[in-house]
Amino acid sequence: MSASVIEAMAEAARQGGNPSSVHDYGRRARGRIEAARKDVAAMVGAAASQVVFTSGATEANVMALCACGRDRVLVSATEHVSVLDAHPTAAAIPVDADGVVQPSAVRTALGEDGTDAIVSVMLANNETGVIQPVAEIAAAAHELGALVHSDAVQAPGRLPVDMAALDVDMMTLSAHKVGGPAGVGALILRDASLLRTDTKGGGQEKGLRGGTENITGIAGFGAAAKLAAAFNGADEITRRRDRIEAEVTQEVPDAVVFGSGAPRLPNTSCMAIPGIGAETQVMALDLAGYAVSAGSACSSGKVKTSHVLLAMGTDDDVARCAIRISLGPETSDADIDGFITAWIDLIHRLRRSAA
Repeated sequence: MSASVIEAMAEAARQGGNPSSVHDYGRRARGRIEAARKDVAAMVGAAASQVVFTSGATEANVMALCACGRDRVLVSATEHVSVLDAHPTAAAIPVDADGVVQPSAVRTALGEDGTDAIVSVMLANNETGVIQPVAEIAAAAHELGALVHSDAVQAPGRLPVDMAALDVDMMTLSAHKVGGPAGVGALILRDASLLRTDTKGGGQEKGLRGGTENITGIAGFGAAAKLAAAFNGADEITRRRDRIEAEVTQEVPDAVVFGSGAPRLPNTSCMAIPGIGAETQVMALDLAGYAVSAGSACSSGKVKTSHVLLAMGTDDDVARCAIRISLGPETSDADIDGFITAWIDLIHRLRRSAA
């Protein structure tokens, strides 16, 4: 988190107040929440009235898919686990070898009539960075009467996001993916009447999520959203990501870069070194001072084969060797130099010892 995000949270905590109260403290707390609501909405080209704050993206995803009143739930095979596991009868839409959902696959999955269905396709994948053609998918689904939801948590601050242009009915966001605090998210609704939740309480968040709002977290989310909306350093991050991939594949010709044939986020690279397990790489790089992941970072600390790569048709043995490398605005060329050296040295050392 940036200093401005931390300060926004500290100010909210110092001020206190219940945003549902009508006295001065309550009105000031309400003002902070509504200011943050505007900033989060502006980050994705939405209106403040469309934003419902949640405890995070997982809650928003579950709310979207389980409270929309549609009997059929169709999700892409490469979704985050919070979407895959949100609904007990969710059916998977296949992806191609680069992890892209084709609009034709959505039409096939929906059949002749989608009026009883909701389709959920993430804007950008959290493991490979692959960007989905969400606007085209939404057009195909809407033609058949389906609702469309997109988990967009990975996209803001990395590529322009415009909810109206994407033409989705619901969009999920997360504060900690844009430099805000963990434990805060949002569901952006085209129309609040799309959902019917069972949450009871004080009627907060348009009656969709009862309970006193997380004022400090929401204040941090708003501050982070302003920074994400203004960020313009994607080209530099892309250059650094591409340098990692180019130098490692030149030195290790059998290295695999996943999703390289599709548009990707600038900050994410998913690569496999055949024959060297992901867990071994993660631990060795951690000892060298570099934090990388094996698959999603949201799987309770477990290192297991990525369902995303398996859905892309990747051989199981290769998928078990894949790690995800993430870059940020503060990542420097010196960081890239050190990481490439450490990773290549590790690969050669492990392969020599296995020979």
